Amino acid sequence: MRRREFITLLGGTAATWPLAARGQQSAMPVVGYLGIETPELYASRLRAFREGLGSTGYEEGRNVVIDYRWAEGHNDRLPALAADLVRHQVAVIAAPGGLPGALAAKAATSTIPIVFEMGADPVASGLVASLNNPGGNITGATSLSGEVSPKRLELLHEVVPAATLFGLLVNPTNPANAQPSIKLVKAPPIRSGCN
Repeated sequence: MRRREFITLLGGTAATWPLAARGQQSAMPVVGYLGIETPELYASRLRAFREGLGSTGYEEGRNVVIDYRWAEGHNDRLPALAADLVRHQVAVIAAPGGLPGALAAKAATSTIPIVFEMGADPVASGLVASLNNPGGNITGATSLSGEVSPKRLELLHEVVPAATLFGLLVNPTNPANAQPSIKLVKAPPIRSGCN
């Protein structure tokens, strides 16, 4: 499925939710939210998520249900949490906050739409086929923040030119993000300009 078709399908599904809710007063669409941390750590993201839903006419508890699953910083819990959302037959899975949640959701279902948000490269990680045409049931947004790791190191060196040693903190339970970050930082710097 192409990205535009997927977004159109998702939009069309969203447009029919109120009609379905009117036809069955107790049945509201359910959005599965797969959080990698805790609600407290994600408070600003949750607020933005709810505001985004509100801007399209959906209000939690009024005409949409959000079924939350929180890994509480334990990435190894994500596959079971994603599988639980699939068992509950949510209409869509929101997997914000990084690659581990998106990969867990992708492994759990090939039919329920998944929307991710991350800083990693979703193509290099095998999450999507391409940025232009993600394919399957998954789409989302990425800032490709790992790609700027060498620039961050260069800026650190400019701020502290006498430093000869810098540390890089990575999450060992997230090797899909950690390994590319380490590789990018260890790569020789790319120099541009005239000779």
